[in-house]
Order: sequence, then C-alpha cells, then structure tokens
Amino acid sequence: MAVKDGYSLIRKVRSSESEKIKRLPAVALTAYASEQDRDRAIAAGYNEHLTKPIEPALFATVLAQLTNGH
Repeated sequence: MAVKDGYSLIRKVRSSESEKIKRLPAVALTAYASEQDRDRAIAAGYNEHLTKPIEPALFATVLAQLTNGH
C-alpha cells in the first residue's frame, strides 16, 4: 500500500464529488514552518496552516472561525 500524506488527503477531499465533503474545513498542523510550507499547504487545499508548538487559544480561535455557521 502506498504511503499517503496530508497533502494527498486534502487534494482528495477537495476533489470529492460531494459538496459537503469538498467544503470540510481543514487545518494543516505541522512542524514545517517556512513561508513555502505555508504556501504549499494552502495551495493543496488547506484553509489554514498552523505550526507546532501551537497555543491552544490560537488553535481554538482558528477552529471557531472555520466552523462558524457549519
């Protein structure tokens, strides 16, 4: 079985035929913290790119923003 990563997963989600699945909020939570890493995550389909270690309050705020109205 081929190894999948988060980028493969989010591309699959974003290409889903189901509008509900396609619009699922997604956050890349990673140790990769460069501008290029952020650009790659957003280009792949993530709504946000957050780096570790993360402050719980920031994570909660981002999740609240992404799920507002869902």
